[in-house]
Amino acid sequence: MKVLLLKDPKEDDCGQDPYIRELGLYGLEATLIPVLSFEFWSLPSFLEKLSHPEGYGGLIFTSPRAVEAVELCLEKDNKTEVWRKSLQEKWNAKSVYVVGNATASLVNKIGLHTEGENCGNAEKLAEYICSRESSALPLLFPCGTLKREILPKMLKDKGIPVESLTVYQTIPHPGIQGNLNSYYSQQGIPASITFFSPSGLTHSLKHIQELSGDNIDQIKFVAIGPTTAHALAAQGLPVSCTAESPTPQALAAGIRTALQSHGC
Repeated sequence: MKVLLLKDPKEDDCGQDPYIRELGLYGLEATLIPVLSFEFWSLPSFLEKLSHPEGYGGLIFTSPRAVEAVELCLEKDNKTEVWRKSLQEKWNAKSVYVVGNATASLVNKIGLHTEGENCGNAEKLAEYICSRESSALPLLFPCGTLKREILPKMLKDKGIPVESLTVYQTIPHPGIQGNLNSYYSQQGIPASITFFSPSGLTHSLKHIQELSGDNIDQIKFVAIGPTTAHALAAQGLPVSCTAESPTPQALAAGIRTALQSHGC
């Protein structure tokens, strides 16, 4: 059975995208199509802040792109050695909070220890931070233009200072329409389509509706988390499943259940 995931392919240490591998274990043939691209902003300003960990109580990462911005900062100004020799250790003396295992893995790769990755979403991470944070120094929060305000608002309401810095913006992937056209012409209508963000839904839904036509009712629509599920429902689409956590294992189990029944 064919399923479509609207996300970037990301190879793990085994050389395969973990979502494709997990779905394959259930006999599902998954295809990944990226629907978003990213432009990075304010990197000199971000690097300046990263270079002065003494001014912050810690870091917050809620997306892989924010971690990518760190890597770009270090590469652009040849600061990788400085990062390894001193900055990394100084940041590790503080708290580094993350949402999701995928983001945590990327943060680990730049040498930082993480906590909070099992919280699953920004709201739960905010609750976790509130239960632990006591520093008077602000937490540095690199984010995108589409960030939800729930995390910084919850922290500020509890008196925990946050310094947000927009380091990237989300734009439609230039190949969405062509890639979806190719998929539908070669593979037909998928049994299930998974959306990984509200913005990914916004940029791809019109094409999917046109290509699916009257057969769109056959498709099980799946969301990676509650925010994306709300966005699907707002578009009038039935949500067959919301993954219990944003992981390949939870998503694969959810899709299998959704395909076996009318919901999950």
